[in-house]
Amino acid sequence: MSETSEVTVSAPVSPARAKFLRFLVRDAGVLLALVLITVFFSATAPYFATPGNALKIFVQIAINTLLAAGMTFVILTGGIDLSVGSVLALCTVVGATVMINESLSPAVAITLALGACMATGAACGFLNGWISTRWKIPSFIVTLGMLNMAAGAARVVSDNSTITGLPQSFVDFGNLIIGGFLPSIFLVAVLVIAAGWFVLRFTVFGRMIFAVGTNDEAVRLSGHNPDFYKVAAFTISGLTAGIAAMVYLLRLNIGSPIAGVGYELNAIAAVIIGGTSLSGGKGSIIGTLVGACILQVLSTGLQLLGVGDNFKPIVIGLVIVLAVILDAYRERLLRKIR
Repeated sequence: MSETSEVTVSAPVSPARAKFLRFLVRDAGVLLALVLITVFFSATAPYFATPGNALKIFVQIAINTLLAAGMTFVILTGGIDLSVGSVLALCTVVGATVMINESLSPAVAITLALGACMATGAACGFLNGWISTRWKIPSFIVTLGMLNMAAGAARVVSDNSTITGLPQSFVDFGNLIIGGFLPSIFLVAVLVIAAGWFVLRFTVFGRMIFAVGTNDEAVRLSGHNPDFYKVAAFTISGLTAGIAAMVYLLRLNIGSPIAGVGYELNAIAAVIIGGTSLSGGKGSIIGTLVGACILQVLSTGLQLLGVGDNFKPIVIGLVIVLAVILDAYRERLLRKIR
């Protein structure tokens, strides 16, 4: 008689439980990190847990949140956009130039400035995506070139000078605090995040953005053009950079050709910390918002603890590296859950 061998089969994870575990690993983890960091600084940093400091964080987070929202689309497709900081600078001087035109009424000038900022940013983003896909050039190289071109164009448009004298009604809206705790510029950022979440969660376009980042060849074989979605993602990134430029004008009331220096790195960091994979196809724009919050809470908390400006980048850089390492382990755990 042959010996009967025993085979142990692990019980499959139920769909409901698997979905809950994926939520804990992919989304809840970064939110928990934000809560823990906030609690830590509330207990250790003087004046951190005050309404005034919370308002300051909301104000400072708006621009990076907007840039990171568009960056999320690009990274989900497997690309990268290094040009958003310089595109923001170009859009600020374009918008400010339109607004100080004395032949226009304030309402018309503000409306045209918003359109000019968004159109300029979208055009730069479109060029990034089109050149990258048309000639199969890595987006890192293309957007690095756009970084320099947009920075130079900003200096040319502004004649290398700061533009001031924006309409008072525009300035007043930038200083508006809604409900006593919510800055108007942060509300703009939240609305953009909400729009991005809706597009990625409930539209065919959003699902195709994820699909392109996961396997663009499969998208091509299914009858769709992955290059279209890549170009669209870069265009969205440029568009949000234009909106961020208007928020910059609302906050600082100046158009500056040197605005946005280093902003692209903060935007990329917010996306990575928020859980979006650099390889594309996996992530969440809500996580991006949380990642931007973590960066700003860290920066503010370290400043209140007396950590010098020379050491803050070291701490934040370590957090970014840790986020990338955790991303690798998160993917392994998600595969086990599946």
